[in-house]
Amino acid sequence: MAEFRWFGHNCFRVRAREATVLTDPVGRNTGYAMGKQTADIVTVSHDHPGHANLDAVKPEFALINGPGEYEVHDVFVTGIRTYHDPAAGAERGRNTVYLIELEGLVICHLGDLGHPLSEDQAEVMANVDVLLVPAGGGGVIEPAQAAEVVAQLAPKLVIPMQYATPKGDKALGALEPFCKALGVEVPPLEDKLALRQTDLGETMRLVALSPE
Repeated sequence: MAEFRWFGHNCFRVRAREATVLTDPVGRNTGYAMGKQTADIVTVSHDHPGHANLDAVKPEFALINGPGEYEVHDVFVTGIRTYHDPAAGAERGRNTVYLIELEGLVICHLGDLGHPLSEDQAEVMANVDVLLVPAGGGGVIEPAQAAEVVAQLAPKLVIPMQYATPKGDKALGALEPFCKALGVEVPPLEDKLALRQTDLGETMRLVALSPE
């Protein structure tokens, strides 16, 4: 079983049998205040302060911060080069999308993706079970584009990130436009998500987590 918790912005902790993975450790400039975390693996999509707060993670973790194929604690991670803007990084730099394979699940963390996926990129990201997608615009894909990426990848479960909440990211858009673009109602917030591969159905499901 994999347990998902969201610490705000693009930061998730995924606890599984194999290891604990922390994505994009959130910086205080986003408005969120994450307590000190323990993780076996930390992924960083890009080195902006809101995504690379490594001081918030206790020492002795494996850091993955770029494209490539990695295996740590029986967790397989694939980093895919993308960009933070539609101009191939000329405006905001590069971004790494991560595929994280654990507990029989393929989790895709889009980081600060700033452009639609090419056919080649979408092909590499095929067979995604859980998609962690920025939903509030503001320097990344806009909500309608985020919905298009969801349609491209056809995940079984979607968890939005990087949108305005009462705790942080107040300069970003709310969750409602993304849900409207997806054609679904805004779901009630959940504190955490415990997920097995067998829990996934044929119909896509949206789960919104409350930032811890």
